[in-house]
Amino acid sequence: MLFRLCIAALVVILFMFIGRAPGMILTGSATQIDDYHDQQKTEPQQVTIILERVYLDGEISEEALHESYWSIENFWEKYDQWQLVEMDETKMVFRKIEDDISPLLKANGYFGITDNGVLTIFNGRPGRSRIIQSFFQIDVEKLESKIQAELLQGIPIKTKDRYVEVLETFKTYSIEE
Repeated sequence: MLFRLCIAALVVILFMFIGRAPGMILTGSATQIDDYHDQQKTEPQQVTIILERVYLDGEISEEALHESYWSIENFWEKYDQWQLVEMDETKMVFRKIEDDISPLLKANGYFGITDNGVLTIFNGRPGRSRIIQSFFQIDVEKLESKIQAELLQGIPIKTKDRYVEVLETFKTYSIEE
């Protein structure tokens, strides 16, 4: 009997905590609570949404949106393909794992090789360009001269299939540690 009473009290307290507005006093009168709920129906809720997209190549893009919503149920439906990773009163961060390479790689990504023989993706052609991602060291002596020249010039990455194909091709030339 005491156990059931404790559970009931806990449920009531949780319900009051979840349903209260920031700054609203739990000991408020029923009229104050009704006024708050009426206000909720006449004013939409405001929240900042951060959408994080994580791509196969490790790049993460972020998009910030400012949303208003009347119904939390409709709001959740809008983001049902996303994973909620952080939330507070003013901000929600959602994440989605993309089964694709990033727009950066599609636009300007090149496979190349560093001076010490590491297969690398560059933002632009290899040489003076910024390194985006490094993979594994290649036994350059086993490569045909034509393939070496391609790596020195840079192999453009335009699609996910090309990304996977190049990685699989050069994995056979990797030096195992």
